[in-house]
Amino acid sequence: MTTLIHRGRRADVGRNADKRVEGEEDSVLDKSNGEEDPGDCKDIRLTLMEEVLLLGLKDKEGYTSFWNDCISSGLRGGILIELAMRGRIQLEPQTMRKKRLLDRKVLLKSDAPTGDVLLDETLRHLKATEPAETVQTWIELLTGETWNPFKLQYQLRNVRERIAKNLVEKGILTTEKQNFLLFDMTTHPVTNTTEKQRLVKKLQESVLDRWVNDPHRMDRRTLALLVLAHASDVLENIFASLVDEQYDVAINRSKDLLERDPEVEAAKAGCTEMVWAVLAAFNKS
Repeated sequence: MTTLIHRGRRADVGRNADKRVEGEEDSVLDKSNGEEDPGDCKDIRLTLMEEVLLLGLKDKEGYTSFWNDCISSGLRGGILIELAMRGRIQLEPQTMRKKRLLDRKVLLKSDAPTGDVLLDETLRHLKATEPAETVQTWIELLTGETWNPFKLQYQLRNVRERIAKNLVEKGILTTEKQNFLLFDMTTHPVTNTTEKQRLVKKLQESVLDRWVNDPHRMDRRTLALLVLAHASDVLENIFASLVDEQYDVAINRSKDLLERDPEVEAAKAGCTEMVWAVLAAFNKS
């Protein structure tokens, strides 16, 4: 699983700085159950998957690190959270005999098209699956990590390339061919660096100037993106440009956030259950 890394020799600067930079609130969670947007928000330009891939891409080279073996499953987790936030799926309701997050099945709420090819393809898989599967199982199936030949049909193929194509169409990436001695590879350098810088700044501020020390008071897409960046092993990319003291604060606060017990957080009123279920799945893997 992914890890949070401190630069060189680090003291616990972040914990002391917590007293200095106390909570300016980010936007408050929806007062509903936190799982459904009132329709697909047209103000959101990028999906969670597109944001995760953008954070993982090297700007000039146009590809993710060859050593990153986590981003594929991280993108699939992003698909599940995006569908939950659009009101298409949810975890099965709790019963008197409470189940763990990882034991609760993913239920289809609506199969209405989203307009995103990957999301709609996943919806078709969810609709065709009987009985329902858990979050962890769906991440494995969508990634193709199954020994059951009858379930290989649920694998989403060429996910990075398809997400990159969306970003090219939105004017954020471009497409090039690069030669790597033995083979040619299609790459997608970042052309609209402003959009990526805006995204990085938003995430940096969420754990620095706008830190609220309570995930349930954070903007839920920001919370989801921090969880997915951790799961995809691209969290370091977000904080790399910070000066040392800010870097320590950001790492410590992110660590505190990501080490919370998903079961406890998901049980709180107004939570985004799917985000915590995805985090629980990656913590177990």
